[in-house]
Formats: sequence, C-alpha cells, structure tokens
Amino acid sequence: MERTGHLAIGLMLAALLLTLAPAALAADRQPERPPSLAEPGPRGTADPRAQAAAPAAVVGADDPDAIEGQYIVVLRKDLTARSARAVEALAEARGGRVGHTYSTALDGFSAKLPAQAVDALTRNPNVAYVEADRTVAIADTQSPATWGLDRIDQRDRPLDNSYTYDTTGSGVNAYVIDTGIRRSHNEFGGRAVHGYTAINDGRGSDDCNGHGTHVAGTVGGTTYGVAKASRLVAVRVLACNGSGSTSGVIAGVDWVTSNHVKPAVANMSLGGGASSSLDSAVSNSIAAGVTYAVAAGNSNANACNYSPARVGQALTVGSTTSSDARSSFSNFGTCLDIFAPGSSITSAWHTSNTATNTISGTSMAAPHVAGVAALYLQSNSAASPATVGDAIVSGATSGRLSGVGSGSPNLLLYSLLTSGEPDPDPDPDPEPACSYAESYPGSLGSSGDYDYAPNGDYFYSGSSGYHRGCLIGPDGTDFDLYLWKWNGWNWRTVARGISPSSVEDVSYYGSAGYYVWRIESYRGSGSYAFSMDRP
Repeated sequence: MERTGHLAIGLMLAALLLTLAPAALAADRQPERPPSLAEPGPRGTADPRAQAAAPAAVVGADDPDAIEGQYIVVLRKDLTARSARAVEALAEARGGRVGHTYSTALDGFSAKLPAQAVDALTRNPNVAYVEADRTVAIADTQSPATWGLDRIDQRDRPLDNSYTYDTTGSGVNAYVIDTGIRRSHNEFGGRAVHGYTAINDGRGSDDCNGHGTHVAGTVGGTTYGVAKASRLVAVRVLACNGSGSTSGVIAGVDWVTSNHVKPAVANMSLGGGASSSLDSAVSNSIAAGVTYAVAAGNSNANACNYSPARVGQALTVGSTTSSDARSSFSNFGTCLDIFAPGSSITSAWHTSNTATNTISGTSMAAPHVAGVAALYLQSNSAASPATVGDAIVSGATSGRLSGVGSGSPNLLLYSLLTSGEPDPDPDPDPEPACSYAESYPGSLGSSGDYDYAPNGDYFYSGSSGYHRGCLIGPDGTDFDLYLWKWNGWNWRTVARGISPSSVEDVSYYGSAGYYVWRIESYRGSGSYAFSMDRP
C-alpha cells in the first residue's frame, strides 16, 4: 500500500510538471502576433465589432487615485432610454448600486460595483467602456491688493494700481463647478444662487471649504471680480475637504449642460489624472454652448496628462506671478491656451460675509479667464464657445512671460477685448487643436466606414509609455478614435475619443505589446488628419 501511494503521488507530480511546463515556457515568449488587419482585402477581416465577445478593459483601474469598487459606466451613443435602463438593471442585478445617472453631458451612470457586475458590464454590447472612478481635488496652493485685476487690463508693466473695464458681465450666467459658494457674502450682492450639489452631506451648495467662494469672487465679486455684475451659480462637486470624485464632477457638468441659461460660462478650478469620461462630458457641455475655463493643474508637469485640462475645446489656463513669470507650480505644455494671474490672489472667503483670503494656484488663474469670457459674452451674447475662446486667445498679450515651459503659449490674459488699445504684437493663426509626430491622413466614405492606423495595420511597441493620437475631421461630422491592444486572442479597446465632434485627442499609458488606432465615422464622410506618438 505504501509503495502504491508513493507511485500515485509520483505520477501526480509528473503530470503536474508536464501541465505547468508549457505555461512556464509561454511566459518567456513574446505575445502571439495578431493576424493582419489589412489582409485579405482593403478593409481586412478583423472588423472591430468582432471584439464584442471579449470584455472591454476597465479604464484607469490601476490609477493610484482610483476609488475602490466605484466606477463610471459610459453607454454607447444614441441608446434608447429603455436600453440604458436595462444596463442599469444589469448592474443592480449583479449586486451593484447605481449613483448618478447622466443624460446630457454623458450617456451613462456611476455605480458601486462588485467584480461580477464589472465583468458583466464590460461584456455588454451597449456599454462603450467602464472607467474606474477617481479622486478629484481643488487646484490651489496656500500662500501669504489684488494685483491680478491690475495686470489683465494693461499690456505692459509697471502696474498702475487700477482696473479698467467697459462691461461688467451683466446678463451672463457663470457656473462655478467647485466646493460651493457662500452666497450671502457681501462680494456677491445677491447675485450668487444655488444650482446643484453632488455632495450628500445636507449642506446643499453652501461652501464649507472656501475654495469655491474664492473662485466665484474672482469671476464676479464686486471688489475682487473681473465681471462684477455676472450671475454666479453654485455647482458643488467637491466636499468640505476640497476633494470629490470624477463621477460627482461629471454629475455637476451634466447638470450645467441640461440647465444652463445662455449666455453661459463655466469655471472648473479642479482636476485629476486623465479621464476619458470627464473629458467627454466637458466636451459635450461645450458643444451644447457653454464656454469652459479650466485650471491647468499645479504639478509643474505636462497639462496634457490631466483632466479636464487636456480637453481641447476648453480654455486651459496656466498661472503667472506678479513679475510675469510662470508660477513654479503651474502645469505647462501644448494643452495650455493661455496664462493668467494665479500667485497670491486675494478674493472672498467662506468664513464670514466679509472674509477674504490670499491663495495661489491655477485655480486662481482660471476664474480670471472665466470672468473675461463673461465680459465678452455681455457684448456678444450669441457667440459660440469657439468664438469666445478665439477672441480671448487672439486678444491676449504675447511675448511678455518668462519660463512658460516646454510647448506652452507665451500668452497673458487681456481683459479689454471689446475696446481698448490693440495688441501691438498680434498672435499668429492658432495652431491645430492637437498634432503629433507621425502623420497618417485619410478619408472615410460614409457612416460606419473605418480606417486603421498607422498605414492600415497594427504596430508593436517594445516598451511601456504614452500612446497619443490626434484626429481632426470635417466640420459637421462625427468621427471617433479608438486605441486597441492585442490581448493574445482578440483586440480590446484601451482608450477612445467619442465626443460629438470630429476632433479627438486621446492618450494612454500602456505596457509593451501590439496596438492599432481605429478611425471610425459615426456620422458623415470626408477627409481627416490623424497623427500619433509612440512610447
């Protein structure tokens, strides 16, 4: 019996070793090369819709700021309300709990989801993608009057200790997406009103942090504000500690998109890591007619790696000091549109109706731009966000700043856009919305048509790093951009740009492997420009 037992154990161990050996060898091999997308035929055999059998990747699952068990579920375009509700019901049937439901800036919902619910949703054909929810925070830095107003109404130094304005933003609605507003503050004279709250602590849109009140004071305060008669709407998405979630911020953007009254400008002095869902929500809100000023961020890094700073249609704002230098903390790069005063800015505070505070950050720079947008909209109430943005950028003072950072525009906000002296150094024509090193132009013939890039097929990336893709299609169309990665047996979408326009700027940090870009027409036809960077 003992010899038989030893023999049985020996056979089991041998079988186990034979089973493990191929797996161990496979671990050392390069991933299996996928079949060509370009053969046979000009369109290839691997229609992207064939990937539906494989679950989509969860975007941002490894982000250090990801909130455990909390997700944003983005639905495919143009689903019926019944189909959208069926996806929510699926999440709940698998043990999930739905939070915010989005219907205007984004189609989808946020939810707390166990693993089985995430798996079911990533396999559902009506789900575009699932993104891990993340922590979002204010973008200010505490620091020991207001020179900012003094600086933006003149082209050159020295400052003259005055702020000249020919409009006040009267009739313009400014949506402050932040920690709320102390609406009773003397700076606001009854012009600050409740809009929406995504924070369920019983405080409504009241500010218990101070940041939102400070931002509102810079947009439209009687003493400290750029647009002194604008109507200030509190949209509270950050809690008393100054932090919140991407899903809550999207809920605020969704409310603004659904409920804004034109002319409208929104300020977002907040941010976090790159988020496809937040980018899409802000892009869609801008497409609905709301001009957005967003903080570039305070990491002294490339703003293109942060959301919503990287949204191409928004006005992304860096910070300057009183000596016309980029603030040491300010993000920089090609995603910036303009700089504005952001160091040591005095404005209203939340602790009393007369309180003030002096703080620094790109959070303080962005509301200067939102205020100038309100001034412009008072005289140009039908102007689109693109027109407002062009007026602010083309009217900016150029060449006065030092240390702007690689890729940044040397442009400083100027407030007298409707009158006043012209810029003695006008800017050249604006650069394209985005552009990368490798260029692959093409055309799509009809809705549903698609191309692969580069050159109609996939490529191998031998190292980890950022993949970046830029798509610019014709006006009046809706072209989308997807980045796929081969998982050994199928293609999985790892990043995408699916805004209502045909301008998509997508970035993704990935490991080595096979990748391909897909350009697809959701609506319309015409030529497009596509460019990309590899790690």
